Amino acid sequence: MVEFDEIIKTRRSIREYDDREVSEEDIMKILKAGMQAPGSRLGAEPWEFVVIRNREALAKIGEIKPRVTNAPVAIVLVANIERAFYKTVWQQDMGAVAENMLLEAVNLGLGGLWNGVAPEEERMAKIGEIIGIDDISDMKPYCVITIGYPAEGWENKFMDKFDESRIHYEKY
Repeated sequence: MVEFDEIIKTRRSIREYDDREVSEEDIMKILKAGMQAPGSRLGAEPWEFVVIRNREALAKIGEIKPRVTNAPVAIVLVANIERAFYKTVWQQDMGAVAENMLLEAVNLGLGGLWNGVAPEEERMAKIGEIIGIDDISDMKPYCVITIGYPAEGWENKFMDKFDESRIHYEKY
């Protein structure tokens, strides 16, 4: 396990993976980390997950989100709006889940990529169809997170993005 400060500083969007498979144990740890995210109301968290390893399904999603095609595993995050307490802030809840998952991937020596799906209705519907959701009015595909071992040259590494000029106190 890596120190948290190191995880935060080195997490990057990993767009290429090597051929190693991700263990079921690591996938479960990533899913559990996602579920630990704070939601807008305790007990009304909207998240659900579809784990995809099937190469044909990954290729179909890859037609919409090309970086998914060659990933060893993809996890589609789906917001179940019926479960959400606040029906209009589900994207905030789902964003917290996604980042928790990506940070846990780094902790496990893996890499990940957040492939945006929402709020584009057509894209959400296409991803929904692939994963078995026919109607996206209450079950909304939010994003697809790819997970794997980073390919050579794509490792998680520190890139200093700090810009003090973007910090404001009391007023803009």
